[in-house]
Amino acid sequence: MKLFIITKKQLMFCLCMIAAFAAVVIGSVGVLAQTDRLLPIYRVETDKKQIAISFDAAWGNDDTQTLIDILTEYEVPATFFVVGAWVDKYPESVKALSDAGFQIQNHSNTHPHLPQLSKAQITQEIKCCNQKIENITGVCPTLLRPPYGDYDNAVIEAVNELNMNAVQWDVDSLDWKDGATPDSICKRVIGKVRNGSIVLFHNDADHTPEALPTILKTLKADGYEFVLINDLILKDNYEIKHDGTQSPVKAENGGEGENIS
Repeated sequence: MKLFIITKKQLMFCLCMIAAFAAVVIGSVGVLAQTDRLLPIYRVETDKKQIAISFDAAWGNDDTQTLIDILTEYEVPATFFVVGAWVDKYPESVKALSDAGFQIQNHSNTHPHLPQLSKAQITQEIKCCNQKIENITGVCPTLLRPPYGDYDNAVIEAVNELNMNAVQWDVDSLDWKDGATPDSICKRVIGKVRNGSIVLFHNDADHTPEALPTILKTLKADGYEFVLINDLILKDNYEIKHDGTQSPVKAENGGEGENIS
């Protein structure tokens, strides 16, 4: 019977090799997990100078009618993502938005961090808000914007299973931040917008009504067309790239490919 004596140096070498192997395995799993990550739509790849502006409504309601008046004056369509609890408090504003031709979409029922919920709870959050909106507008939402921009695969799967699309944004006005001014909001939005952009505002931020006319006039002068998010996004034959850009897919034979999102 032979005894093998391992020196301290050899032991350290073996441990380093084991650690290196573990790092490779973990890294491979991490790459796989990243590759398999499901994403919402942040913007749309398009040659057209089309953009969509959106407003999240979760808390206050002081400026909603002012926003309706401004958007109507400049003939700009917009998408409002509303929380079910907000619908309960301000049903007349939901109706006013719908009657003015704006699209009302889902921002959850109670504004939770959806990844902290079970998939069944996520689905219930979405369905409950959908029903509240449909009861007032007669139209069931087809889009969800996760509260706080917080999502994981379970959230996207729940949305997809309801035949809806999850939508984020690629231009954040930061109108909600302390220290935001009409000028800072204007510069940020105008400087970051590009073809297919989805812009995020809030319905009750302090300076959004002051900034909005300048933004709309400037972007119109630059040749941008404002459309609803539902009219901007692709309905089929698309992929969502690693940065959240929704892009059309072409099959190798020159025809349209299948939806691989």
